[in-house]
Amino acid sequence: MFATPCSIFTFLTVFYLPSLVRSDCECGYLVGNTLYTDLLETDFLHANNVTGDWQAQEYSVTPHDSRGEYGKKASLDNVVPNPTRRKSDWAGAGTKGGDAGLQLIVRGGIPKDNLIPAAELVSVREDLYYGSYRTAMKLTGVNGTCGAFFWYRNDTQEIDMEFLSSQYNDTSNPVNLVLQSPESARDGYDASTTGTFDLQQLPFAPDDGFHEYRFDWSPDSVSFYADGKLIETMKSAIPTAAGHITLSHWSNGNPLWSAGPPEEDAVTTVEYFKAYFNSSDPQRLKDWAKRCTDPKPTNATCVVPDLTTAPNGNTSAKTYFFTQDPGMAPNQTVNGLSEQKSL
Repeated sequence: MFATPCSIFTFLTVFYLPSLVRSDCECGYLVGNTLYTDLLETDFLHANNVTGDWQAQEYSVTPHDSRGEYGKKASLDNVVPNPTRRKSDWAGAGTKGGDAGLQLIVRGGIPKDNLIPAAELVSVREDLYYGSYRTAMKLTGVNGTCGAFFWYRNDTQEIDMEFLSSQYNDTSNPVNLVLQSPESARDGYDASTTGTFDLQQLPFAPDDGFHEYRFDWSPDSVSFYADGKLIETMKSAIPTAAGHITLSHWSNGNPLWSAGPPEEDAVTTVEYFKAYFNSSDPQRLKDWAKRCTDPKPTNATCVVPDLTTAPNGNTSAKTYFFTQDPGMAPNQTVNGLSEQKSL
């Protein structure tokens, strides 16, 4: 852990103002006036496998432990890369049919073993601290699942954006925004009683196309976004330690949450993941200090582009990746290939 993480965050926020000139980014990446030292980007539209930065999960949870009518069974078989048919494409059908991207599948029907097959992907890095985290997904329209994008430290420090397909209809398309806390744990992980739960209506149907979901985490707040527009800010139960990111799609038959199981296979597709953050790893901070020798030149910091339209179609889905631009990700992890060695 950093010795003084809050003071470091304040230093980076106050003393670095954005440059609009593209650069080598040796001092980091700017979201607003806040500088982040590290990045993690994955382009799932063109990924043939899930390795390097991510680990597909394989485990079983009993109905009792899942707090549902059924248990869950995460399987590698339900995390399916489905890249575009051509590298030049940024939308359309994948090589396996259906929407291109990483498929997270919940299998349909009543499971014989009482465990509903599900999908879960977690980041290998567990040093993800204050930062801006975003993913583009197309949620399933099949009733009876929960699609989730969340940061996790433990059951009392968690930042969630969860999508319940049973809640979608012609007049309602909500996202469930949750900060888990010691208080919610004492109430059976029901954050609705603690003031850190909110149901926000989206101005679009999550199953109609790809949209970017994002949360920005700072020492005193967590702000949630959809397609670049702020939808909620929470200022209590803010996590205070580093963790990892999870992308998941599951069902346990609980009528008060995921509902289900789905009657047919349900597919949520991930287009990309992008994070600009400060690391809790002391070596990463040392590396940053070594490479950021002079923050004044315009080639020292890079502004993270704001998303202005939903990432659908070959034009809008071709979003910017620093890791796909040579020289813009020094000493960073690049598409699963480690450039994170110490300087």
